[in-house]
Amino acid sequence: MKLKFYISIFLCLLSVALVAQEATLKATVSKNKLGVNQRLRVEFSINKQGGENFTPPNFNNFKVVGGPSQSVSQSIRQTPSGRQVTFTQSYTYIIEPKRKGEISIGTASIRIGGKIIKSEPVKIIVLDAVDIPKNPNDPNYIAQQNIHLVAEISKSSPYVGEGIYVEYRLYVSENVSVYDTSVTEAPKYNGFWNQDIKINGFPVKMGKYNGENYRYIVLQKALLIPTKTGKLSIDPMKMDIVIGVPSGRSDFFGNVITRNVRREFSSAKKTVAPKSLPLEGKPANFTGAVGQFNFDVSLSKEILKANETSQIKVAVSGKGNLKLFELPSVETPVELEKYQPERKERVRVNTTGISGSVTDTYTIVPQYKGKYKIPSVSFSYFNPKEKKYTTIDTEDFFVDVQEGKELVTVDSSAVRKQDVVTTGKNFRYIATKTSFVSKEQTDFFKTNFFYMLLFLPLIAIPLGIFIGKKSKERNNDLVGNRLRKAERLAKKYLSKAQKQLGKKEAFYEALERALHNYLKAKLGIETFDISKEKITQILEAKKVAPETIQQFIEVLKSSDFARYTPFTATQMKEEFERAKEVIVQLDKQL
Repeated sequence: MKLKFYISIFLCLLSVALVAQEATLKATVSKNKLGVNQRLRVEFSINKQGGENFTPPNFNNFKVVGGPSQSVSQSIRQTPSGRQVTFTQSYTYIIEPKRKGEISIGTASIRIGGKIIKSEPVKIIVLDAVDIPKNPNDPNYIAQQNIHLVAEISKSSPYVGEGIYVEYRLYVSENVSVYDTSVTEAPKYNGFWNQDIKINGFPVKMGKYNGENYRYIVLQKALLIPTKTGKLSIDPMKMDIVIGVPSGRSDFFGNVITRNVRREFSSAKKTVAPKSLPLEGKPANFTGAVGQFNFDVSLSKEILKANETSQIKVAVSGKGNLKLFELPSVETPVELEKYQPERKERVRVNTTGISGSVTDTYTIVPQYKGKYKIPSVSFSYFNPKEKKYTTIDTEDFFVDVQEGKELVTVDSSAVRKQDVVTTGKNFRYIATKTSFVSKEQTDFFKTNFFYMLLFLPLIAIPLGIFIGKKSKERNNDLVGNRLRKAERLAKKYLSKAQKQLGKKEAFYEALERALHNYLKAKLGIETFDISKEKITQILEAKKVAPETIQQFIEVLKSSDFARYTPFTATQMKEEFERAKEVIVQLDKQL
């Protein structure tokens, strides 16, 4: 009974001591001065139980690299005035400054007993970057010496349009262990058409770095195709990595005790200097194909009837920049009605490059009997390995239409053969059809058709006057006519992109191709061979408004970058409308 009594007294005294204590939220930092490349620990501690809804400050000028971690401690000590009970609940963050200067850590808050308690702001002075001490036992130094983030490129001086690879590897020595990784900044490929190559898992491989054996994994691999000449920079990849490094101490059994360290790593900046394609031997029909290709044109039917369809397939297959050039078109005689081609792409992007085939299928429909020639088609490409151009020519095709209306030649011109018409009663051909004439004659007067013709002028004359007036107003509206013409032109070039809305990669490829095709048709230039800066100069020379030029270049840049950012169908629709608007504005000014 005495023991229970003493325990009750002790708990009462403890409760009174905790209630009497005033609640405070205190912020403490591990250092008040540090280099811009160093980190600090900030701890927010409350000295009373019952805290809830803790809200940290807004670390505007800092990067949070660790935390929050929570801890609770309670102690009782005997003093001359009696027992003293202390309670502490803390929230700890590891932060890194983003800039130099005097930076303030804002206030944190917590709710206790219906009252909100706030901490005082803390000022931090951030100085220039400091050298990491080369102490063999320093965890940061150990991490720096044993882990390397490396970017490797397959070729530093390719031709424009030639594919190269960039591969990001993480090298780790046997002395440390990696527990967690996260990419904090993805690389940017300005001036390149690019596409990520899918990597199946992250298998650990063995390799050498600076002459030493390392384990490494391939974090990311991308195919890059330069679209302009000059020095193009590949920005670094940045990562946060949690590393287990030896602490210099051992446990009871002699095993090395490790310590986890979080550190940021960055790959080196890489520079690629693409070469322009040689002008010597460049064919007139070259459209930018770079690689090793096969070319084939086939006809599905050579013998057919009038109004019966046949397909002409134009196919380019092989390895190279299959998505960045146009296939040659097929010319047919006027007697063969030709429809717009249907494009099919079977393209694969993997560790060996872009390979596959691109096919345009034309549907032709003959109208008249006869034999028609489809001229040969030629395709040219540049082979970067042989450093020369290659042209492939196909055979001529002949379409034999054996049934249908005939064409006759009169004075070296083809006209349609007409049916024989009788003139008079002296000579008649044998009738092949029977025609009947009614013996009963109906009176035209007061029939429905009579009244319709009677009142038709009363309706047609005012309607004609109204239509003529509106037509005159429309013809006099020069600005409106120019705008309507420009809108029709924009819809024409953007029709393929509109069909691909919702399919991110196909949409942005079609959108980029439409913009280049518009400039090619309007200005007579090959825009795939020149940079965006050169396009800007050409448009400025044409006296296009600067805001229109800037909008056109922004749409081109968006098409480059959008493949690696999450885009919704709504954003694609907005990008489509923006492209249509810029083509309308360009056409008005050009």
